[in-house]
Parts: sequence; structure tokens; C-alpha cells
Amino acid sequence: MDTQKLQETLGELDRLIEEIREAENEHREAIDRVEETHRAGARNLVHYTALRNRDIRRLQMRLSDVGATRLTTTEPNVLARLQGARNVLSTYLGQELKYGNDEVSGAFTRADDILETHADRLLGETTEDTHSRIMVTLPTEAAHDLDLVRGFVDAGMDLARINCAHDGPEAWGCMIDNVHRAAAESDVTIRIAMDLAGPKLRTGAIAPGPEIARARVKRTEIGEVIHPAKIWLLPNTLEGELPAPPPAEGRPTLTVKVDPDWLGGLAPGGVLSFHDTRGPRREFTVETINEDVFGDGSGVRAVRALGEQNAYVSNTTLIEHEWTRTRVSGIEPSEQRLRLHTGDTLVLTTDPSPADPSRPGTPTIGCTLPEAVLAIEEGHSVLFDDGSIAARAIDTQEVDGHTQVTLHITRAAPGGTNLAAYKGINLPDTELPLPSLTEEDVEALGFVARHADIANVSFIRDAGDVEFLLETLETIAREIGEESGPEAGERARNLGVVLKIETVPGYENLATVLLAGMRHANLGVMVARGDLAVELGFQRMAEVPRFIMNMAEAGHVPTIMATQILESLAKSGLPTRAEITDAAYALRAECVMLNKGPHITDTIRILNDMSAKLGASQRKNRIQLRRIESWENAL
Repeated sequence: MDTQKLQETLGELDRLIEEIREAENEHREAIDRVEETHRAGARNLVHYTALRNRDIRRLQMRLSDVGATRLTTTEPNVLARLQGARNVLSTYLGQELKYGNDEVSGAFTRADDILETHADRLLGETTEDTHSRIMVTLPTEAAHDLDLVRGFVDAGMDLARINCAHDGPEAWGCMIDNVHRAAAESDVTIRIAMDLAGPKLRTGAIAPGPEIARARVKRTEIGEVIHPAKIWLLPNTLEGELPAPPPAEGRPTLTVKVDPDWLGGLAPGGVLSFHDTRGPRREFTVETINEDVFGDGSGVRAVRALGEQNAYVSNTTLIEHEWTRTRVSGIEPSEQRLRLHTGDTLVLTTDPSPADPSRPGTPTIGCTLPEAVLAIEEGHSVLFDDGSIAARAIDTQEVDGHTQVTLHITRAAPGGTNLAAYKGINLPDTELPLPSLTEEDVEALGFVARHADIANVSFIRDAGDVEFLLETLETIAREIGEESGPEAGERARNLGVVLKIETVPGYENLATVLLAGMRHANLGVMVARGDLAVELGFQRMAEVPRFIMNMAEAGHVPTIMATQILESLAKSGLPTRAEITDAAYALRAECVMLNKGPHITDTIRILNDMSAKLGASQRKNRIQLRRIESWENAL
């Protein structure tokens, strides 16, 4: 690069440094309000935001050409990286260095140390060979299955996650007790993180369908029956939770109730015949009889019968055995759905009345949060069921005292997509007049502050949501202090707070969200990729999680990468090649969250092994050049 271009580049770099300093002065009040431990991160966050609000690709190329910097790893300390690059240009031009050693040297190491300190405080310490931790979502069984939890701990779980949208305080307490016991047995510390769901927009009720169910066979591709249809017959005197049928391969077993005296006359090999609801005659043969299905000496009888054909059964079906009949009962109404195709019209209404799929005309469905319907404006995007159905608002009317928003379906499966009751709704274009914490969330936060280590908080959209959260936590901490003493109150006050970034506003307002969150010393961010993918579109998932993680790193705030990591492995026991690559990227975060699945213990173990291997090769988005032993004899 000639002298003139070097001078031009130096001038451009000086202007950029000055703009960054001006941004710091502009946001001085917000920076001064953060906790002291976050002060350096807050300044650097402002610097990084100012840097990323400019297109500096030409400057990048020029600096890279002279070996100064590529500006691709500026996150830990933006100003020091720019000042160091400026010193390199000064050296080429034979000028005196503008910035001293104290301003440039060691800046990245200090930033890494701050981030690591924050991560250790929030998430717990890691082993020496990795910078990432593993958070595992606990299933309901963890409340009563200590061995299950022991398996998670032995496999490498660092944090246990409890979703407050499921179960309840009693089960949560049992899960926490089991985690602490298993951790103590292995002489490790496991942090407890609990998710607050936030306001959940869902479709309203749909009128129940007919009381019809079916027993189904399973066939080969050429039609041979490999598993028969199964009916589980119980006495119609039973109420409440019914005893489950014996486990069996094939399709699910159909449970029905019948007259207990009739049931008592059955014997193995007995033939049961009936006409299914479509008319054809069906025969099932009694296979097994359980004379005490509850195992408590009550003598309640249950029978399983098998058939070689599918059978539709309703609460009007008469089953015959040796010329004696009984009428079936206990079949629940079937679940109905709205079938929607691209180009169809759907009405979303504040009316809570159940939708009726059989009604002619444009289908109508309610919303569990009517305030959301009121906020939708013409042109806004409306997404249903994790984005499987997309629509756009084309009209709003008041009908019989209810607001109705007419939607044009812009995306559905080629043959149409079913929309069921209580499926999620995302409104990426709509400003929702809803608090980030519901009454249920506030109540759950009280439990979290008393019993857990971290609150993962959903539905964060802007700084106002964060301020409301921190004010609510302070109120709860005061109450706990009054009830249980100053030490308990201080523990609640220092509860770890993880802000879940899962909405378009939350992503777009990330810098101000982080600055507001930095008023709390024990802070983290979760990249909730599921809802983000729905609201932003899957194609943007190639860049948005990285942008969030980069900005959090600039603020020295630890990050948790979440949603569908190694999901195929957890569910089927076999990973895809793509998700292994995805997991490797996720391990650049300070923590990776795994969801539930029958193979979750193996998943934890494999992710733990990956974390140990990659810990020597990457630190955030910086590649560390360890020796690659595999290439020892390559040349």
C-alpha cells in the first residue's frame, strides 16, 4: 500500500475512533447506571454498537493488507483493537506511536477474564479444557427418578433447567432436591435454572369432534399385518386416572370402558365382535386378563384384546361376546382442526367462543390473549404453530362487540396444514401491549428466588421489560428478607438473571436491553433460536445468533445457546451431520442448552466430549491454533 493510501487509512481510522468515543459520551448516563462489574463491558458494548452501525468493509481490507488487523475479532475490546491498528499504520509511516502500551497491550486478556468471571458467577466454573457448560432440561420424571438425574450428572450436566410452564412447585422442589443429591454424591456443583414462560399467545379453543377413536394395526409396505390392533377394556365404574395398558409394539392401544359384569365373563381366547362406526363387522380376540390391574388387592379386572383389522369405535358401539352385549363408554371427543391452504382466508377474533370447523364460510378462531388481536394492524405478519402457517392481516372489523382481524394465508404445506387449538401465535410486526411477566410468572419468580440459582426470563422486548423484571425481583427479595432474614433476601437479590432473546424487538433492541440488564450484577443472555427462527425467518438463523453472541461478548455478558441442539440425537439416538456442526458452533457460547429426549443422557455425554475437544481449538469466535496431531506425518 502506498504512502497516500496509508495516510487515508490512518485518517479514516482516526475518525472511527473519534466517533466511538463520541458514542461513549452520548451514552454516559446509561453506562454510569450499570453495576461496577459491568462498567467496562458497558463502555465496550457502546463502542461495538457504534462500530457495527457503520459499513467498514473497505477499511477492513486495507488494514488486513498491511497486517494490522482484520477487525473480525474486535468484540472483547473494540477501542484497543482500533488503537493497535492505528499504531501499526504509524509504524509504516515512520510516525511516533499515538497510543501507549497501557492502552493496547493486554486488553483482550482483561476482557476475557471479565467475561469468564461473569460466566463463573452465573453458570458455575468449568473444567480447564473447555469454556462452555451444558444445561439440560429436566423431564417430569426427574421429580421422582433419582437414577435418571444421576445419569445426567455422570454424563456431564453442569446446569439443570426446569420449565415453569410445566408441572408445579411440588414437582419443581422434588427435581431440585434430586439434582442437589446427585450432585453431592458426585462431589460437583450443579446450578438450577428455571424458565419463566412470559405471556404466551395461542390459538383459542376448537369445538370438540365426535366421540370416536380407532384401534389400528401396523402393516408392512405390502400390507401384511406385523402388529395387531389393540383394545384395553376396563370397567365403566372407574373414575379419574385410568390404569395404562401393558406396553406393546405397534400403534397405540385404544382404551374403552364396558360393563364390569360383562367384562367378568371374558376368558383368554374369547371372541369379541362389533360393527365399527363405518359399518364393517370386526372381531377381536381376548389375549390377556389382569385380575388386579391396580395391584392393590382391589380386584379390578382389565382385559386386552387383539384384532387383525383397523376398527373405529364410538360411545354407541355395542360389543358382543357369546350373545351378550355391552355398550362402550369412556371415549373422549376427538380433537378437531382447521385445515388451511395457501390463499385461504382466516379470521382471528377476540371472541373466546370455540371455533367450529363444520360451520360454512370463512373459518374463525380465537386467541388466548385478546389484547394481541387488538394490536394487529393491516399488513402485519401473523404466524401460527412455529411458523408452519404464515398469514398477513388484510382487514379489521368490529362484529357483535368483538374485534375480528381477517388474515390471508401466505404459507401452508402444499396439501394444506392443520391448525389445532392452543397452538402458538407469533406477531413479529406487532407491538404488543402486554407485560413481560404475567401474574403466574411473578409467582413463579418468587419460587425461583427462594430455591434456584437462575431465572431464564422470556418475552424480553426492550429496556422497559428488563427494568420491570429487576424491580419485581427487588420487591420479591425484600419480601424474602422480611420473611427469612437478610441473608435469604440478599441471595434472592443476587439471583442470576438470563434474558431470553426470542422476539424481533428483543433482537433489534439488544444493545439497550443489555445496558438495562447490566444494572444487575449476575446477568446472562439466552439465544432462543426457536421463536427467533419463526419471527425472523429460518434463513436469518445463519447470522442472527452470531450477532447476538458477538454483542453479548462485547458487553462481557455470558451467552447460552438454545433450541434444537443435537435434537435428533436426543430423540432417536443418532445425530445428523448438520447438527454436529451446529453443536460445534453452539459451543462457542458459555453454555449450551439441551432439550428433553429418550436419548438425552447419551447426548450430554457426546456434547461433553465435543466441548473438551473444541475447548483447545476455539475461544468464542477466535480460532486457537493448537497442534493438530492428526497431521503429524502428513508431509
